[in-house]
Amino acid sequence: MARPDKRPSSYAAGRDGCTGPGRGRTLTGVTTTANDPLVARMRPFGTTIFAEMSALAARTGAVNLGQGFPDTDGPSEMLAAAAEALRGGQNQYPPGPGIPALRAAVAGHQRRFWGLEYDPDGEIVVTAGATEAIAAAILALCEPGDEVVCFEPYYDSYAASVALAGAVRRPVTLRPGDDGRYGFDPAALRAAFGRRTRLVLLNSPHNPTGKVFTPTELALIAELCQEHDAYAVTDEVYEHLVFTDADHPHVPLATLPGMRERTLRISSAGKTFSCTGWKIGWASGPAALVSALLRVKQFLTFVNAAPLQPAVAVALALPDAYYTGFRDDLQQRRDQLTAGLTGAGFEVLTPEGTYFVTADIAGLGGRDGIEFCLSLPERCGVVAVPTQVFYDDVEAGRRLVRFAFCKRPEVLAEAVTRLHRLT
Repeated sequence: MARPDKRPSSYAAGRDGCTGPGRGRTLTGVTTTANDPLVARMRPFGTTIFAEMSALAARTGAVNLGQGFPDTDGPSEMLAAAAEALRGGQNQYPPGPGIPALRAAVAGHQRRFWGLEYDPDGEIVVTAGATEAIAAAILALCEPGDEVVCFEPYYDSYAASVALAGAVRRPVTLRPGDDGRYGFDPAALRAAFGRRTRLVLLNSPHNPTGKVFTPTELALIAELCQEHDAYAVTDEVYEHLVFTDADHPHVPLATLPGMRERTLRISSAGKTFSCTGWKIGWASGPAALVSALLRVKQFLTFVNAAPLQPAVAVALALPDAYYTGFRDDLQQRRDQLTAGLTGAGFEVLTPEGTYFVTADIAGLGGRDGIEFCLSLPERCGVVAVPTQVFYDDVEAGRRLVRFAFCKRPEVLAEAVTRLHRLT
């Protein structure tokens, strides 16, 4: 797709000059002196909030509902296939785009669930998780000064990837409505697009809010992408975690008219198959965009996880019963935790998808999420994540915290018991 050059000669890293989420506030004593060798655009990014809070859980013995990783392993068929590949000699460099079997499995998965057709040879690339795919996409497509429209709160790697590229964030804030569902102002989204817009970064189902973007919202995003000749990079790692009481099912942006040819669709095995440590992701899209991503990816990790790739190919072919059972199990855990949080005094914003729930701490006297989460292990022995660090507009998320419910029911029950000590 030919595009006019809309890039200015200078840039700022964020709307207000801020290069990191939460206006650069970090939780650790990261070096910020003039002697810090780190490039200036990355100095606001200290230890990620997830690592910070997981370390806090380990130090205090708290129940860790902060970082989003399951405490059970994935499907047995996948684990067996990984063991077989390890023992069978698949331990050397795989092909740069990923092994053919996995690329074919990804293509089959896209066709089966979303009706999207991709050529495994040229329109799919395997990456070291979705995080690398997102970073490689932004680095491949953005020059300094290009603008990236995104929805806040956002996964923390988004801001870092935009900063690495020297690009500019244009965040649009998601806010809870009277019905407890997150939404955005369409006028704010229109205002975020402009002559320097290079791409929109869309995460749906959305972390940390659990929002599933509606067909009307997606149609507006698609309209603006085409009006401004912008690309879309879609993070859809929770594509199979949309609950039965959601207002709408998940709809990939690439399925909308005019969007397949301008969309890089990203997903991964970690969330769907409970193997977050494997770091197997993929990107699908038109050959020109996938080629651009691959030409950057090859200088980041080159290749990754050779013996795990055939195992993920096996997992992607599991029957529908696996996917519905996985969703139903997480929905039960969501309901368990949201009921417990409500009973403990939180104002819960029930998620439509993902495995996270956000809650307002005002009812418990909380005024600042960072202070609340740092004190929580000592007060009751539970770790959560303050979502204000995922906002440029810090006030919009100051009283919101995120809990992960991808844990065994007995772990959630213990966490709820401890949280009731707050009241």
